[in-house]
Amino acid sequence: MINTSSSIDSPRWDVIVLGGALSGASTACLLLRRNPRLRVLIVERSEQFKRRVGESTVEVSSYFLGRVLDLTGHLHEKHLTKQGLRFWFKNEHTTALDECSETGPGYNVRLPGYQVDRAVLDEEVLSRAIASGARLLRPARVTDITLVPGGEQAVAWTSDDGRSGTETARWLVDASGVAALLARKNGWLVPNTAHPIASAWSRWTGVKNWDSRELAEKFPAWSRRAHGWRNNATNHLVGLGWWAWFIPLKGGDVSVGVVFDQRIVDLPEGDHLGERLRTMLLEHPIAKELLAGAHWQEGDVHFRRNLAYRSSTFAGDGFVLVGDAAGFIDPFYSPGMDWISYTASAAAALVDGSARGKPRAPRIARHNELFSTSYDRWFRAVYQDKYYYMGDFELMTLAFRLDLGLYYFGVVSQPFRRGAEALEIPTFSGPYTKLPFRFIACYNRRLAAMARSRLQRGVWGRRNHGGYFGFRSYELTWTLPFRLLGVIALYLRLELCEGWRTWFTAPVTREKHLPEASKTTIATESVAHP
Repeated sequence: MINTSSSIDSPRWDVIVLGGALSGASTACLLLRRNPRLRVLIVERSEQFKRRVGESTVEVSSYFLGRVLDLTGHLHEKHLTKQGLRFWFKNEHTTALDECSETGPGYNVRLPGYQVDRAVLDEEVLSRAIASGARLLRPARVTDITLVPGGEQAVAWTSDDGRSGTETARWLVDASGVAALLARKNGWLVPNTAHPIASAWSRWTGVKNWDSRELAEKFPAWSRRAHGWRNNATNHLVGLGWWAWFIPLKGGDVSVGVVFDQRIVDLPEGDHLGERLRTMLLEHPIAKELLAGAHWQEGDVHFRRNLAYRSSTFAGDGFVLVGDAAGFIDPFYSPGMDWISYTASAAAALVDGSARGKPRAPRIARHNELFSTSYDRWFRAVYQDKYYYMGDFELMTLAFRLDLGLYYFGVVSQPFRRGAEALEIPTFSGPYTKLPFRFIACYNRRLAAMARSRLQRGVWGRRNHGGYFGFRSYELTWTLPFRLLGVIALYLRLELCEGWRTWFTAPVTREKHLPEASKTTIATESVAHP
């Protein structure tokens, strides 16, 4: 157990990290690995990390956790091995689990991934940062921050037992998560109004196991068609304007939540958030089957509107933002820990370089440019208007194959080829990323246009009943570019067969293409911005 109330006996620090969870603790670990002589203080508000939404790693964050932070043993002991992504579709004809169209790997995946309990992971990484030489002030609430460009940064704090003080350091690392202390204090926080998503989530007990004997006997053909584990995958239930996740956790709990585009759909009305979440989930035949007899955990039901935001400033002469304190796009495809991998790696390089006397101004300017470009391109390429087509089996399966193949080809390959230093350059920001960004943004925009056309013509989701696409997981081999070319050919074929309907149509208000029955009134209750 870390001593959370030890006295602070250094009058000055080299680095103060605001937040001791994964983004802050991993940045501290990387800094002390680069320079063990640095005096690093971590200020953590909580006495103990509370259970958070279950999270999935993808290939880049798995590389960061396993090969960079050396957590492979911990991940296998305390968490679950992830078996890829699966998508489950429904329409008005689907009434049972085995009738839902499915997209997912036919066999277990090739590269490592994990289903993690963030509270357990955060405590482990924090303990390793302390073992590396960082000091911990915990629990302590930051009451004020004074930034002095090129000078000493000051952090005022107080604790529940009445202690208080002010610590100074040459550098601050803001790892305060969605609190985004620096961005909010300095007016840098920019809501992503083009992506108005909201989420509700909880942990559940009694959720049926996807690979159970019960389901295998009830749906034998459905059980036999996939040869890999379904239960350890991140299973996505998808509909018009929304998706839900099922993430299993060590010990038997399951993290279940929904994310939805507020322009298209909202949670059903009700007096209790847990019931509203259940009602929305039960629109899907999969949830009806798996949640029969399951219960959400009281006191662990959460809701947040307007998830997407970013800081307009990522670093300055004396501070740098990491993780959710720098920005958040969307939990779809689990990019959050990839973002932590990049921001923590780049922050450690920036602060260490400054301590070693490297020119600060050009490196800070480059850091801001890279992460601003990365966020904007990442959003526009992968997420903008995706909620219009993610519930259509045909369109989403094609998009998923393109997204995943290009992720492997251009992103996952980099750290495996170049090592940990590749994580200092975020996705879509390097010198050769403009063309891939434009291509991904193009097909994402075109698929959204086709989805709106399908909605207008009443054929959206026509193949959501009884379909199955079981694919071979991607690998970093010579076959990858050829597989990609094959999927690109399928996309071009779709453009010729159907996309022509929207080639010459003028842009219209997106909601005009939504059937009136699919829209719900957006609730107006006050919920804190993330």
